[in-house]
Amino acid sequence: MAIDQHKDIENGIEKGLDDLQKPLIQQAKCVDSEGDDVIVSEKNGSIWMVLISTLVAVCGSFEFGSCVGYSAPSQSAIRQDLKLSLPEYSMFGSIITIGAMIGATTSGKIADLIGRKGAMRTSSAFCITGWLLVYFSKEAWSLDIGRFSTGYGIGIFSFVVPIFIAEIAPKNLRGGLATLNQLMIVCGASTAYLLGTVVTWRTLALTGLLPCVFLLVGLFFIPESPRWLAKMGLQKEFELALRKLRGRDADVSQESADIQASIDALQYFPKARIFDLFNRKYTRAVIIGVGLMVFQQFGGINGIGFYASETFVAAGFSSGKLGTIAYAIIQVPITVVGAILMDKLGRRPLLMISASGTFLGSFLAGASFFLKGQGLLLEWVPALAVSGVLVYIASFSIGMGAVPWVIMSEIFPIHMKGLAGSLVVLVNWSGAWAVSYTFNFLMSWSSTGTFMIYAGFCALTVLFVVKIVPETKGKTLEQIQASINS
Repeated sequence: MAIDQHKDIENGIEKGLDDLQKPLIQQAKCVDSEGDDVIVSEKNGSIWMVLISTLVAVCGSFEFGSCVGYSAPSQSAIRQDLKLSLPEYSMFGSIITIGAMIGATTSGKIADLIGRKGAMRTSSAFCITGWLLVYFSKEAWSLDIGRFSTGYGIGIFSFVVPIFIAEIAPKNLRGGLATLNQLMIVCGASTAYLLGTVVTWRTLALTGLLPCVFLLVGLFFIPESPRWLAKMGLQKEFELALRKLRGRDADVSQESADIQASIDALQYFPKARIFDLFNRKYTRAVIIGVGLMVFQQFGGINGIGFYASETFVAAGFSSGKLGTIAYAIIQVPITVVGAILMDKLGRRPLLMISASGTFLGSFLAGASFFLKGQGLLLEWVPALAVSGVLVYIASFSIGMGAVPWVIMSEIFPIHMKGLAGSLVVLVNWSGAWAVSYTFNFLMSWSSTGTFMIYAGFCALTVLFVVKIVPETKGKTLEQIQASINS
């Protein structure tokens, strides 16, 4: 009965919004954190504060990339300076993902309790503390604590930055602004790779402080998420934040009413429980969300990314710097291409193209190590290894990096998003830890075997997408969920 009542409310809202969409008035839809579409009048409005707020928030995304990219160019120097064994460095490289798992699972509570800006401040504090511990480290334990702290920070960032952007952006800008999150993660990692080739590992740690500083300063000048303020019952602050985002002269009365209506409608949904994830009507959505994250991680991205420099050395390069620089440069433009193609080709084709490319890249890298082991075509081995890794990272950047997160945000019903999203994020970071921790051990066992295992997971990804994953491009959230449950 309660669900039916909510549907009647939603239908009434949607009908009223449709009546408002007149051709002579410039309007756009925006999406709140729960996925509801609401109308934003852009007449006499301004987007500058939305753009500024997004640029401030994605400093957290850049920090995310900096933390993830740190270990690749610094591995040999840290091991040499601090005399770390392979297991000790593997723990340092992978413990960031353990911190991120915990950060991601607590991020929803933190963001709801102290706001989106408060969550970003908390995340920055953990990252700054972590980088300082790494910089001053003289033993393995302080390195690990520092790396864990930065991991906890980026675990929060991984949740709160895209949520904040979705809650402040109008629909006609939301797609482009949302891609800035992934793009800035890639830019952060690429910057760490490039700087790591010319500065010491301690100096590189200090550069990780800069995005946090910019973020903390910028947060003083941007508004809190209006959606969160309304949810907390802070009506005056909600109106002020919305007006600041849309411009002083913009008419925000309709958008304000729509946001408030969507919040009021949520009371008709039963509170989600963990066991609800196993309900038959949510099973396929959970399989899709969890499955995509499993294949994203067990395709080997964090092993290849965290230890790229050493992989190139193992393949026969005297130094991994050249390959690492190429790795860094190629990510950014390919990620931009993927963002453009996402709403043109669709999610499924982009995933299949991307997974096929990562299969080819892994196969080429594995073949290079096989040739090296057999003493065949040794002059071609280094180039083949680098080519394989670059094909892999380019293919991953165009689809498998961003699309699973987009689909995850689309397939779950409104009242299940928080709980299901936490599960999916936990699976993602758990897989990231498993791959990053085992990579060096697998390479010691068999370099060829390691990349062929990753190639196998990439091939299975294509089959999974073909058989299980629906196309979500151009569909409303209700249409997506109806197609999943049909």
